[in-house]
Amino acid sequence: MKSDLTETQMVNLRLPDGSVKKFPKPVTGMEVAKEIGPGLAKAALAIRVNGKVADLKSQINADSEFSVVTASDGDALELIRHDAAHVLAQSVQELFPDTQVTIGPAIENGFYYDFAREVPFSSDDFSDIEKRMEEIVDRDLPIEREIWDRNKAIEYFKSKGESYKAELIQDLPQNEEIIIYKQGDWIDLCRGPHLPSTGKLPLAFKLTKIAGAYWRGDSTKEMLQRMYGTAWANKKQLANYLTMLEEAEKRDHRRLGREMDLFHFQEHAVGSVFWHPKGWTLYRIIMDYIRVKLELAGYQEVNTPQLVDSSLWKDSGHWDKFREQMFISQAEDKVLAIKPMNCPCHVQIFRQGIKSYKELPIRMAEFGSCHRNEPSGALHGLMRVRAFTQDDAHIFCTEDQIVSETEKFCSLLMEIYKAFGFENIQIKFSDRPENRAGENKVWDQAEKALIEAVEVAGYSYELNPGEGAFYGPKLEFVLRDAIGRDWQCGTLQVDFVLPERLDANYVGADGVKHRPVMLHRAILGSFERFIGILIENYAGRLPIWLSPVQVAVVSITDANINYGEKVLEEFNSRGIRTISDFRNEKINYKIREHSTQKIPVIVVVGDKEEKDSSVSIRRLGDSRQETVALTDAIDKLVKQARVPVAC
Repeated sequence: MKSDLTETQMVNLRLPDGSVKKFPKPVTGMEVAKEIGPGLAKAALAIRVNGKVADLKSQINADSEFSVVTASDGDALELIRHDAAHVLAQSVQELFPDTQVTIGPAIENGFYYDFAREVPFSSDDFSDIEKRMEEIVDRDLPIEREIWDRNKAIEYFKSKGESYKAELIQDLPQNEEIIIYKQGDWIDLCRGPHLPSTGKLPLAFKLTKIAGAYWRGDSTKEMLQRMYGTAWANKKQLANYLTMLEEAEKRDHRRLGREMDLFHFQEHAVGSVFWHPKGWTLYRIIMDYIRVKLELAGYQEVNTPQLVDSSLWKDSGHWDKFREQMFISQAEDKVLAIKPMNCPCHVQIFRQGIKSYKELPIRMAEFGSCHRNEPSGALHGLMRVRAFTQDDAHIFCTEDQIVSETEKFCSLLMEIYKAFGFENIQIKFSDRPENRAGENKVWDQAEKALIEAVEVAGYSYELNPGEGAFYGPKLEFVLRDAIGRDWQCGTLQVDFVLPERLDANYVGADGVKHRPVMLHRAILGSFERFIGILIENYAGRLPIWLSPVQVAVVSITDANINYGEKVLEEFNSRGIRTISDFRNEKINYKIREHSTQKIPVIVVVGDKEEKDSSVSIRRLGDSRQETVALTDAIDKLVKQARVPVAC
């Protein structure tokens, strides 16, 4: 560095260790990395300037917080996956020149790219495509960022037959830069950032599936072919993920639902569940448990209409936001919507009569049956449906009560999750989205109140920028299951907007009307999805208190049926959900069948058991058999099957 440069000609970069280094400006990220050390420069994938990830070759012209992104960095995976998408697209176009590329982002655990091609791809193409991707990595092509003239870019892509890319550029705001990335001779429209070269992409990727996807998500537009893949920082991570996928497939709730005879789906009611007796028993067990917990926590259960006049949804702001997801009906001269959520209806109950500050907080709960017109392509068993029931509740309170109500809710939520076997819970704070209701000052107030509440409650959280509800910021509660997958279930949202829009108020200690704060909260999210999560978490082997059938009594021979019926009656009389199997079949066949249905306890009765007034107990997944007195077996199982209700 030149020592005679003035301060105005220098840039000060604060490094992660707190030290500050001076460089002549402009300076690139790579130059800084080399100055810090050759090892760091070799490992560098990108840079982080004032918290924002940028290309390694990006120039820095102002004093900044600076760090280098390497493969071990938390931001590296998104870079790797974004580059994997580009390498995939280049590979496809080299192998299938008649293919148009459209968009290809990084997503959770991987990436995808949408292609337009008359001939459909198949998984049989994966091997050739992956091989070509590895070749492109081996070429170590430099990845260059360029700014193009808008018209030049449009004409270039049109000349290449890339009409989709040309359309994307045409639709960009006029003041937006047209950023082009070159990967050797291959060119794509992209905001970046990217790795410095294809050689920096780890050979730890794999293509996973092909699906259909409408251009720009619009069902009126062309159907494209979406190719999914996964990418990781190293082969060990990839192998672990693929193992997890294999395990997830074994745990697929749709297959287990059939085997356990819980539910089914059919075309006559797309996105809606046909619950079988065992499945509905499971549903009711969970609902009854939640109902008791809510009553103990001071909630009042309500029920609101399914069909609600569109005027209420317009007043609440949901019509503009959710109209496309609503199922609409018409009666006489009125336009009605099947409710997609419960919040505006709960405000209507609150508005009946005069409310005093002395009555607050009012905790209003509903097992609300809701419908949303989800695209058919997005439906996925119980995890994504059109008809669902929310364990929904709204707390109407004063601003001073937000903290205490948040504490109480978090405590209740954690207790319930623990009862279901989930103890690894992550909390995310989601602030204002781009499309929202209410003024910024109201959002400032709501965000400040929610952050203070969760901090006072003693919970750590991570930021999830821009993912709040359209009427308020929210906490999202994410469960980690038995094979390491994360599921967002519970939410707590602070809302100053809806009470204002729907004219909800209470009389304060000063005798004047005030707006209540509305806390929107759910623990399970929806019963359907939560049941799907439970089934997959336990691989169908539900805890005995949740099992639709807790005990199966099976006879060894016809001579033992009378004793078997006595055993059945004894178990049922003590509240244990018990079935019998007295068919003239071999005992091993019966045990195997009930094990497939994931019944946790099989009670075997034969001549010896009948003589001794005992039973032989076999647990699911255990080949061992324990013979105990009938009364002792019942007492033991009653304790094990007890619902964890007490607060």
